[in-house]
Amino acid sequence: MLGYDDKRNFFRMMVNSPCQLQITDDESSRTMQALCKDISATGMSLEVDEPSIEVGTQVSVAIESSSSQIPSLAALATVVRCEPESESSSIIGVEISQMK
Repeated sequence: MLGYDDKRNFFRMMVNSPCQLQITDDESSRTMQALCKDISATGMSLEVDEPSIEVGTQVSVAIESSSSQIPSLAALATVVRCEPESESSSIIGVEISQMK
């Protein structure tokens, strides 16, 4: 029997890399620091210092590379999951809609 991880279309790569997240919702547009926990071809998991971000929110993610051999990443994405991590932080799952 296949486990949940075996049913994924793309493997996730653990990165634990700091990134910049720009959130655009109905109320405002704001930029914050986040931690990219893992990434795949179609999405990523980010730890943010907010208790909640609404599913469907559009975000822009930028991960700067410290290596000349690995390019920086910039992507537009949509929040598809938000799970509380603590009273002041949460883990969001985003689906990448466009790579810049």
